[in-house]
Amino acid sequence: MGSASANAQAVAEFLESRVEIKSVRFPGLKSHPDHALAMKQMSGGGTTVGIEFVGDQSQVFAFMNKLKVVDISNNLGDSKSLITHPASSTHRRLAPEVQVQMGITPSVLRLSVGLEHSSDLIKDLTQALS
Repeated sequence: MGSASANAQAVAEFLESRVEIKSVRFPGLKSHPDHALAMKQMSGGGTTVGIEFVGDQSQVFAFMNKLKVVDISNNLGDSKSLITHPASSTHRRLAPEVQVQMGITPSVLRLSVGLEHSSDLIKDLTQALS
């Protein structure tokens, strides 16, 4: 878990620097509202990174379809990096207004970072964003 958490930290920091990304939700980032509390309670930020894109759902799906190292999945939490679109998968049965209250919009993805090297993940994310 330590390696996956360190990878997630590197990926979250990378994503936070990209203009295509509206926001990154990851407790290991200083920008996270509960960062200080998380660092008191945890040894790292965990392995799940919430990503909100500037673009719409079609752009988010195009990004996902370009990924080569990260696999699209409805389930998160594996030694392999996985990504999901909650609005159309895990949270699809919730009313749109409930999704919005939960921070689930058509431009949000959840990335579960695995044990691949962080540089390989960042290269994959970079090519998919291009």
